[in-house]
Amino acid sequence: MAIQDSPESVSTVTSTTLTDSDLTSVRRRPIANSENAVNDSKDDDRNPIGAGAGRIESGNGLSNGTDGGGEKVWNGEVRERIGAAGEKVGNGEVVREGEGFYKFAYRPSAPAHRSIKESPLSSDAIFKQSHAGLFNLCIVVLVAVNSRLIIENLMKYGLLISSNFWFSSRSLRDWPLLMCCLSLNIFPLAAFIIEKLVRQKYISEPVVVTLHIIITTLSVLYPVLVILRCDSAVQSGVTLMLFACIVWLKLVSYAHTNYDMRALQKSLDKGEVLPSSLGMDYSDTLSLKSLAYFMVAPTLCYQPSYPHTTCVRKGWVSRQFIKLVIFTGVMGFIIEQYINPIVRNSQHPLKANLLYAIERVLKLSVPNLYVWLCIFYCFFHLWLNILAELLCFGDREFYKDWWNAQTVEEYWRMWNMPVHKWMVRHIYFPCLRNGIPKVVAVLIAFLVSAIFHELCIAVPCHIFKFWAFIGIMFQVPLVMLTKYLHHKFRNYMVGNMLFWCFFSILGQPMCVLLYYHDVMNRKVPIK
Repeated sequence: MAIQDSPESVSTVTSTTLTDSDLTSVRRRPIANSENAVNDSKDDDRNPIGAGAGRIESGNGLSNGTDGGGEKVWNGEVRERIGAAGEKVGNGEVVREGEGFYKFAYRPSAPAHRSIKESPLSSDAIFKQSHAGLFNLCIVVLVAVNSRLIIENLMKYGLLISSNFWFSSRSLRDWPLLMCCLSLNIFPLAAFIIEKLVRQKYISEPVVVTLHIIITTLSVLYPVLVILRCDSAVQSGVTLMLFACIVWLKLVSYAHTNYDMRALQKSLDKGEVLPSSLGMDYSDTLSLKSLAYFMVAPTLCYQPSYPHTTCVRKGWVSRQFIKLVIFTGVMGFIIEQYINPIVRNSQHPLKANLLYAIERVLKLSVPNLYVWLCIFYCFFHLWLNILAELLCFGDREFYKDWWNAQTVEEYWRMWNMPVHKWMVRHIYFPCLRNGIPKVVAVLIAFLVSAIFHELCIAVPCHIFKFWAFIGIMFQVPLVMLTKYLHHKFRNYMVGNMLFWCFFSILGQPMCVLLYYHDVMNRKVPIK
């Protein structure tokens, strides 16, 4: 079979004959489509050899078409280098080149510039390129820089981490907090008894609402009083307050959901037709078993039944638990080896020199960011998925891609899905249904979040400076600012970089320094 090719800017036609045995020995290299294969012969920069002469790279003996220069394509790309002798190289590719190839390839008279092209990093072409190499470079630089910091830190301070970080003799004196945590179960039981009484019409709706308010309030005040009366470690107090806040959120959802289901049942009894698209079960399914499952399930929103998986993957759970142990150890190493020395060698950020305070905040931002990412990965990905797997809990959307958030508002909607769903279900939309404007509803949601952030930090630290409260409420103007900038610049990167700067580089390190120095000034032990 004769294959002809036209060298660039040369009228001479050179041909080479291939037998069927030649074609079967040619290696096939698949490409996107035959059109690209034909165009390759016309693009001098992408195929400098094919422009001056031909080259056979693939084929299976089936002809799909012929390009304008007479070059045939077999289900892919076929080119021919001009030459009398053939040789097989490497992976079986047949390369034919001879005097014709060197005679016509890249002649001085051939044009080197044939079309309008942009530089790869220009604004019009930068997002059309693959940046995998630059991403790999960032990883290499990140590993190199952090390796140097680890070596420098070990040379300066030595190995600071010890077993006291996880357990110490002081932890034994925190048994009142442990007993308080175990006794929190009485509040869900009391809520269940109240719901049973109202179902049997022993008490009225106003009494039910009042009793639920009392129960939910006591579920938070009881741990607060225990922590304030005991000289406990900060870590133990934070753990207990987190449990208490989770119990409060679950109890509110349990009471609110049952109240709403009773209201809907009354509407059905009156003959009203409710939309089936809601996918709700209005039947009387109140049971202690469903409440117990809800209290340990990785969700804050109560419903009588949840989507379930069919089995527990024991091997998968073991692997996730190993990851949890490893990342918890990494988090402890960063705290003991990096964060503690930085904060101990710092001054109060509101009392120190401005440049010195900025330097401390920036120096603390990197290890603090690593710890925060470890906390997120350990809790929201590993622990909640382990718990969901053990309980066969099906809905495991515990977070979304918050790292791509373009505004602060998007971050708060995506990073903690259990809390976000609770806020939308029990605060935001109930406010809207009662005629409250959207802006006020958002402020109420942030107010509730700020109060619980302050409780989880201020109570264990035995100080009430409201730094956490102010930090959360400061998110409201940040939401408006990042929204405005996002709409003004219409650029994804601007909003995302502002989110990272405000939230992780400036906000969290500042709160760490403020609370550390306030705790030290009150001489409350960190351990």
